[in-house]
Amino acid sequence: MIYENYMILFLCLQLSSLIMPKKLREELVRALLESTDGGGVGTVDGSNSEPVSFKDLVKDMSLNRQDLKAFAFKTKAMIAKMEHIVRTAQWHESMYWHLAAHSVPKGLHCLSLEMAEEYAVNTAARSQFPLPQYIHRLTDPSFHHVVLLTDNILAASVVISSTLKTSSNADKLVFHVVTDKKTYTSMHAWFSVNTVDSAVVEVKGLHQYEWPHEVNVAVKEMLEIHHQISNHNFRSLKEDLEYGNGNHHKLDVLSPSSVSLLNHLCIYLPELFPDLNKVVFLDHDVVVQRDISSLWDLNLNQKAVAAVVDSWCGTDCCPGRKYNDYFNFTNPIISSLFDKNRCGWLYGVNVFDLQRWRNSNITAVYHQWLKLSLNSGFELWHPGVLPPALLAFENHVHAIDPSWHIAGLGHRYPQLDEHMLETAAVVHFSGPAKPWLEIGSSEELSEAEGRRSSLQSLFRHCSSVDNNTYIRIYMRR
Repeated sequence: MIYENYMILFLCLQLSSLIMPKKLREELVRALLESTDGGGVGTVDGSNSEPVSFKDLVKDMSLNRQDLKAFAFKTKAMIAKMEHIVRTAQWHESMYWHLAAHSVPKGLHCLSLEMAEEYAVNTAARSQFPLPQYIHRLTDPSFHHVVLLTDNILAASVVISSTLKTSSNADKLVFHVVTDKKTYTSMHAWFSVNTVDSAVVEVKGLHQYEWPHEVNVAVKEMLEIHHQISNHNFRSLKEDLEYGNGNHHKLDVLSPSSVSLLNHLCIYLPELFPDLNKVVFLDHDVVVQRDISSLWDLNLNQKAVAAVVDSWCGTDCCPGRKYNDYFNFTNPIISSLFDKNRCGWLYGVNVFDLQRWRNSNITAVYHQWLKLSLNSGFELWHPGVLPPALLAFENHVHAIDPSWHIAGLGHRYPQLDEHMLETAAVVHFSGPAKPWLEIGSSEELSEAEGRRSSLQSLFRHCSSVDNNTYIRIYMRR
């Protein structure tokens, strides 16, 4: 509506510059202005009765000899239709762009198949690691434990490679890569063949965990509710598409992270690692640029998680999204408990005190909110993994310096400070355009092209992987 009024005022200015009798010009302007004051409403009914251009409008008015009032209303209807077409096109473009994030590039799919074949035919690819003399490090609290939950071989490689490359204590690092059953053989083969110097890497599939019965029941219940939430959000998005409506929050249901089993299992980190007390969690779409060793020395002040809460740009903006972007504040439960302008903490570079987590009710509160969401008809929050976690970790978050974690890369128009990007310890491609996708921008990765590796033979049938800028970070370690 505002757009319509601006366009009508613009036409008034255009008319005032045309060479025509002053009285006619004034009457045309008056008719257009009156049409914006509620004297009539331009409608969009999907028909083709409205002219599609100002030239067609003038031609139509001349042929049918209609009065100025009809001219004004037809102008308004034409502008309304144009606005509807533009908004619908923008909405569809955003939707298709989000859908592209679901794609698995041919090269990455090829890489996974190559590694699965290696596992089947190559004894070395099936070899157990870490070596027996390093097994004790997996549970030794004096080492720096890094956790990744991912089914993306290339992403895991880049996270580990970039962490090692920047670390001043690489020999103290222990990487725990948790993946699903489908990806396990490929992930295992990759790190068996491509051994990591100094640090220890463990690859474990979800099928290899033996949890107590009550944990299995709770995980199954959690996944079932998340499945229902996903189905509800997808149906809601489908209805919006049918009626030509658009809500950018609902597009998050198209994000792979919203339906990823591994992402949802982050709430069970204490059960995944019962012998560890402190871990650094890195999302698989990050690149480490600075040494993060001091994260393990942080005093969390009796909190369960350390995360970036405040923004590098001051008090007027957030490092990620505000609560209003995560939650439905028309719901009285949410509006009565939280401030919509509050900043949500960043997920993807976090220190977890697992012992304090175990001694708290965080996981139980998470399940309570899931059930409340189910009973409310899934109207408490927008699609995504983080909203229920924000609720569960309420009052359990220790804020760390914003320079540890800069998120927002991979969005359509990221507004990020170049200096902060260069100095950040970790940059996070939290938007849909992951760097391994065709819609991702390789320019966002500052890594220069380095030497080719003997590992190039592993990509002999996967040229699109071999030529990907993203893989060069791995090759340069």
